[in-house]
Amino acid sequence: MRVLITAGPTYEPLDPVRFLGNHSTGKMGYALAEAFAAAGAEVALISGPTNLPDPASPHILTTRVQTAAEMYAAATDAARLADVWVFAAAVADYRPAEVATQKIKKSGERLTLELVKNVDIAFELGKTKRPEQFSVGFALETENEQAHALGKLERKNFDLIVLNSLRDAGAGFRHDTNRVTLLEAGGRVTAFELKSKTDVALDIAGVVLDRLAARHA
Repeated sequence: MRVLITAGPTYEPLDPVRFLGNHSTGKMGYALAEAFAAAGAEVALISGPTNLPDPASPHILTTRVQTAAEMYAAATDAARLADVWVFAAAVADYRPAEVATQKIKKSGERLTLELVKNVDIAFELGKTKRPEQFSVGFALETENEQAHALGKLERKNFDLIVLNSLRDAGAGFRHDTNRVTLLEAGGRVTAFELKSKTDVALDIAGVVLDRLAARHA
């Protein structure tokens, strides 16, 4: 089995020293890569900028990228051959319309930036998903969590979406733990208690593998 996993943030440059980014550490995506590799899969891990070392498993090939455009290009190449897609990265929705060639100097009380929309990686690849492929998305929400997650599930052609809320203590960015609810296209809902991200990854991988086994039963 081949698995594509995106992980970490993307950094969208403003100038040679500044960027737009987010607080994603990549820990959830890296834990998922380890979980699928431990189950016997060959994993293509497409990682945005993180402080994490490349996983040591010989079954994980790590590709490092910076921007959403770079992640899209790398994920598109890997997606064609992958049986499972897991979009765990926190991809920047927008990027600066122009990147300054020199450091932007401080001047005036305000600085106005024009932003343009980045490619929606999961949405674009979802258009090409074959029936035998299984796609997993992530939804980190702060309000109307389940409604927003179900909207993404349908819009991006996911088979399963992993929902977590920033309102849950110990969940989301900058934690070694997470609390997730799995929502599936068939309407099934599976909720887990707060666990280490390693254990959460094992839960997610286990559900995905169970669903794939059922398809081929």
